[in-house]
Amino acid sequence: MPLVNSKELFEKAYKEGYAIGAFNCNNMEIVQAITEAAKECNSPVILQVSAGARKYAKPVYLKKMVEAAVEDTGLPIVLHLDHGADFEICKDCIDGGFTSVMIDCSSKPFEENIAITKKVVEYAHAHKPYVTVEAELGTLAGIEDDVKVEHGAESYTNPDQVEEFVKRTGVDSLAIAIGTSHGAYKFRPEQCTRDPKTGVLLPPPLRFDILEEVSKRLPGFPIVLHGSSSVNQEYVKIINEHGGALKDAVGVPEDQLRQAARMAVCKINIDSDLRLAMTAGIREHFEAHPDHFDPRQYIGDGRAYVKQLVKHKITDVLGSNDKI
Repeated sequence: MPLVNSKELFEKAYKEGYAIGAFNCNNMEIVQAITEAAKECNSPVILQVSAGARKYAKPVYLKKMVEAAVEDTGLPIVLHLDHGADFEICKDCIDGGFTSVMIDCSSKPFEENIAITKKVVEYAHAHKPYVTVEAELGTLAGIEDDVKVEHGAESYTNPDQVEEFVKRTGVDSLAIAIGTSHGAYKFRPEQCTRDPKTGVLLPPPLRFDILEEVSKRLPGFPIVLHGSSSVNQEYVKIINEHGGALKDAVGVPEDQLRQAARMAVCKINIDSDLRLAMTAGIREHFEAHPDHFDPRQYIGDGRAYVKQLVKHKITDVLGSNDKI
């Protein structure tokens, strides 16, 4: 099976009330962990590449690893560009064999966002085979590689703009801002309440009213959530118990993500959770085996934690298990 785009996958996800996980990858072990988990869960999957991953691993290596995963698993896998900054980057990825791209001009004025997005859409849709395009309205706070938005500078998606934006651009899916955030520190402590028993920060709820209004205005249209790692406290605890220093790291509650997946959200992006799982496995390994120096030993433990995490996300959060 070759790489696929997201069009038919999203149509099925929307109708059946689940979302497809879009997991960021930048090395072989992460690709293996994600795709082996998806194979065991019989789930479609999106592997996405950020600007940081492109710099770290180079697009050609990433594409070949993802193609190897397709050959190994036989899964329908989308190779997606995450947060493409301009037309040139999107074009480069389309020409290089990516099957889906995101053009992110959400920080630009509305008309400029439309103009650049439309240019990418026209190029992608004319490509053989057809490449799907995601765009964004509204901005998320936090940090993800080269995407940096200070807390307080984020903006919720305006439902009044979505119909015009989709109609004028021809985009295939739309990322919206309803309160998710990039990174492992998604919310400032003053935005949260604190559990009196555990001391863990409890984040504010997502703006489901915005999601519901957007879905009314765009019936049947696939919506995307960025910044949707839940910052699993089990992995945070392991990291901190083995030399880490993650204080007040908090993410989006998984029950809220499951609710979003039952609505119009067809793609949920997960990156920080993978990094935390990998780091937890490696830190735990080094403390248990201070004499080890073979990367296959400690990265292997990190890979096992990532696979465990992805299986949990697919079955308990996304609901995409047994959907192939």
